[in-house]
Amino acid sequence: MAEKKTTTKKAAAPKAAEKKATVKKAAAPMKAALVVNGENAGFKAGDVYQALAAAEKALTVKEIAKAAKISEEETLLGLGWLFKEGKLAAADEKITLA
Repeated sequence: MAEKKTTTKKAAAPKAAEKKATVKKAAAPMKAALVVNGENAGFKAGDVYQALAAAEKALTVKEIAKAAKISEEETLLGLGWLFKEGKLAAADEKITLA
């Protein structure tokens, strides 16, 4: 009969001096990706148009974004669509319906 050889491993003692405390940094918040296609641009243009129509005055991009409850990037996408269609007029950094 064959004898089983047993081996014992010495447990490695943790070296406290070698371990460094690591500080985890908070992850930066992820920005939602802006999908650019004809359908999305049209919807954002509608949001921008409704916000401007409700305000009945010239607004800045930031004001339009807040009123439409969309991001400034989405606001710019919608504004581009509306400018192309000739629906907007701009003066002194404010935008109004044409």
